[in-house]
Amino acid sequence: MAILSKEAPRELVRGLPGDAADEQARYLEATIGDVRVASIYLPNGNPVDTDKFAYKLAWMKRLRARAKELLAAEQALVLAGDYNIIPTDDDVYDPEAWRNDALFRPESRAQFRALSHLGFVDAFRVFHAEPHRYSFWDYQQGRWYRDEGIRIDHLLLSPQAADRLVAADIDKGPRGKEKASDHTPVWCEIAPARQAAQVADTA
Repeated sequence: MAILSKEAPRELVRGLPGDAADEQARYLEATIGDVRVASIYLPNGNPVDTDKFAYKLAWMKRLRARAKELLAAEQALVLAGDYNIIPTDDDVYDPEAWRNDALFRPESRAQFRALSHLGFVDAFRVFHAEPHRYSFWDYQQGRWYRDEGIRIDHLLLSPQAADRLVAADIDKGPRGKEKASDHTPVWCEIAPARQAAQVADTA
């Protein structure tokens, strides 16, 4: 996990609270400027008939509990990263092929909806309602060349961050490079608080 910033991050939290015995490095949280940022690498959960799936669902419950705590602070907050969750049929090239995968199981999607319904905004979907935009393409079977991908990398914004959202998109460019990651960047731009206030005043 990593958070890159031009200024020193503050109030660093390493590891998702809620289970002292969990030693997996999947969560990092810090304040950058006046924005609280969490970098997330949510468990994959496969195979679903093993403890890995139970761990995924339990981890998501802990994430939701932490998100509630952070929302109570009423500050700009971004929960960013690889969620290993395909939210809807529009976010996968072939829904039927993924029905029983941990990334697409009803239990996983329900946990993601429960997190979102706390009041978070999917930054990408604010600007892009079109289906079948992806952030991940498997290395196998020519998935990239046939654009057979899934959208599993998400930026969830608190209302305070969403009010300052300027732009968001998926940058496919890096995925097409030699020896590329199977993920491609998902990004958003959040206006400084003062600028956002000025926009609100003139709206």
